[in-house]
Amino acid sequence: MNSLQQYLDIYTGERDLIDAHSAPLLNRLRPEAYEVLSSATLPAHGDENYVHTSPADIYAFDYGLNLSRLAFPADTARTFRCGVPNMSTLLGVVVNDTFAPSRTLRDNCPQGVSFLSLRRAAIEMPQLVERAYGSAADLSDPATALNTLLCQDGVLIHIAEGVRLEKPLQLVNIFSAPTSLLAPRRVLIVAERGSSAEILICDHTQDNSTHYLDANVTEIIVAEDARLDVCHIEESSALTARHANIYVRQAERSDFHFTEATLTCGTTRNNFSIDLSGAEASAQLASMAIASGRQTVDNNIVLRHLAPHTSSRQHFKYVLDDEARGTFSGRILVSAKAPYTDAFQTNRNILASSTARMHTKPQLEIYTDDVKCSHGATTGQLDSEALFYMQTRGIPEAEARHMLMQAFMADVIDTVRIEGLRDRLRHLVERRFTARHASGCTEGCMPNCNEHFTPQQ
Repeated sequence: MNSLQQYLDIYTGERDLIDAHSAPLLNRLRPEAYEVLSSATLPAHGDENYVHTSPADIYAFDYGLNLSRLAFPADTARTFRCGVPNMSTLLGVVVNDTFAPSRTLRDNCPQGVSFLSLRRAAIEMPQLVERAYGSAADLSDPATALNTLLCQDGVLIHIAEGVRLEKPLQLVNIFSAPTSLLAPRRVLIVAERGSSAEILICDHTQDNSTHYLDANVTEIIVAEDARLDVCHIEESSALTARHANIYVRQAERSDFHFTEATLTCGTTRNNFSIDLSGAEASAQLASMAIASGRQTVDNNIVLRHLAPHTSSRQHFKYVLDDEARGTFSGRILVSAKAPYTDAFQTNRNILASSTARMHTKPQLEIYTDDVKCSHGATTGQLDSEALFYMQTRGIPEAEARHMLMQAFMADVIDTVRIEGLRDRLRHLVERRFTARHASGCTEGCMPNCNEHFTPQQ
């Protein structure tokens, strides 16, 4: 059976309920999404770039949907205890797929910054939402169309023209529900001309014994001369799946930096689609993935240079142990309208066991001259000579292995430009490798917060 059909049937039978608990500007794209899905199928194993994960398998599980917008409160003290040294953030929380602002965000949101529910924004800021919602996402993609069909709410982060934030914004996603649940999470980030902002996004699971699916679509629009840093950290459970389509559109002289850290997960697939549409735009994409047991992490990137004098850097690293699986598929496209492009891509991987598997596929597609482009990929094991040397100095083998793995990730962490977060990531990576942190987040990655979050209705 087509794994999409169950959701098409739900939409057909519950369309009025879905629309009633959303907003007209979000409802307007549902008919188009339905038409796309009516003649589409989700990619399966064996299709190009679907080696270890496939949307068909990810969406096939019989998840529930919270169409009536029932409130499932999240106990932050139970889910995580937090602290990023020397870092103060403005915090918003998504419980499943519904936004809940913290007290500090409600009371201290800076002028020129909107950090709120997408449903509320569609009512209070209709011109912005009409202009931006769906403008970067590819609705012909079945997973994006499914999110658009089912999404009733989401998050809007808007940085007004010329606003330069002193504190990072933080979005924490929590799964908290008594039954298996698909959450069609939608995030819209707009950094207007000349603005500057830093955003930290964290994923956690409150109940590690329940199946969840984060069906995520994130649209990021970076206007002229804007600078935007985004860091996403996933610390979820073995029964949590994530299928994320991240769309980025950059204008002239924009500077975009994205760091992806997958520390614990079940099955994770991140699809990045980045368009450098304006001259002199620059993008940097760095990622580290740590997987063990039967965890799977796939990262797929299409980065398009569409204007002259654009530059990009991609740096992806994986450490896979036990029977973990990983995929990296990175495609750089340089159009005929993008001379003087400077693009670099690298993928480095360590297989810490004989049963771990890695698939890597770097690609360059160039349609103009006067460019500087390179890519490369390596997959190997831990340095046996370094491991032996450390053991001769009295370091136990297990500790030596953890130290080498942690050192392997150091250059990815060093690319993070958010002050205070680099040291925190080093701690999280060390804790992950030394198995002091099995799953979920016991120390967390956000400021101290004892709030009990209940989503807005």
